[in-house]
Amino acid sequence: MIISRTPLRISFAGGGTDFADFYLQHEGAVVSTAIDHYVYVVVKHRFDKKIRVAYTRTEMVDHPDELAHDLVRESLKRAGIDQGIEICTMADVPSQGSGLGSSSSLTVGLLNAFYAYTSKPHTPEILARDACEIEMDILRRPMGKQDAYIAAYGGLRMFRFLKSGAVEIETIPLSPDSRRWLKENLLLFFTGRTRQAETILCQQKKNIPQRVESLCTLRNLAWELRDCLLNGMGPDFGLLLHRGWEMKKGLADGISDAELDELYTRAISAGAVGGKILGAGGGGFMLLHCPFEHHARLRAAFRDFVELPFEPVDRCSEILLDVSNGAVGRESRLSG
Repeated sequence: MIISRTPLRISFAGGGTDFADFYLQHEGAVVSTAIDHYVYVVVKHRFDKKIRVAYTRTEMVDHPDELAHDLVRESLKRAGIDQGIEICTMADVPSQGSGLGSSSSLTVGLLNAFYAYTSKPHTPEILARDACEIEMDILRRPMGKQDAYIAAYGGLRMFRFLKSGAVEIETIPLSPDSRRWLKENLLLFFTGRTRQAETILCQQKKNIPQRVESLCTLRNLAWELRDCLLNGMGPDFGLLLHRGWEMKKGLADGISDAELDELYTRAISAGAVGGKILGAGGGGFMLLHCPFEHHARLRAAFRDFVELPFEPVDRCSEILLDVSNGAVGRESRLSG
């Protein structure tokens, strides 16, 4: 039996500049962090040749090509597994439309578990690159690279998406005081709405040629936020989130609407400095920078919405259990 655990993520700045249509011409940059909420994948040998997959539904098939779950199907094929396996997936938060990168975390977690199951050597780069190929090239999903990379590498990172197609990864070190500041000043609320990100992302991708100036600004904001993290936070952090959110809303229809705008205005009125809807927009989770002394007022204003406590973590996708190798509770054979 193999159990993998892969972190979800929060993207602070630069989202949208990780689309190939943009970064191959202009270079992209994203700052994001893994958080202490996860996607789990359990893999077990099956005594017959069937493939059984349990998620929100259960599938029992004879070959991966028969699976409706496209991420499981393509990950099995990538790992060379075609029979005799049971797979169960679970997540700490809603698995679709959350804005926390759950799709890529699942893909990375599946690959990590399957590669461990087949004893295939792998690194965070291999996991990220293979996950991107599955989601973007094989399944043709309109999305960028950042989610797969932060899921595979974990921690607080800046990713540079170069014109060559390569990805440069920088660890952003935080002092104990800065890490405490993030924990005490960032709040996450579920808007009560999930959405199909693909519709918004399709339009966002289509609009890239007309939004190059805005995307360059968002890329530069990622550099500013990186420097803010390195030099001590304060109100500039929330103001950078706010500037990014105002710019992001213009990338495609549906990223925000009157209801979400009202909710964001309510947060600012209650003491938040700035924030954003995570992921593609349109719903999911709202991240807010709010000084600790205003938390009670903000929570009162958001009393009808579920808060998700979180903190940044250094963990990458890892193997929690590998019975076949006799190693329980060890980290994955990865170097994040």
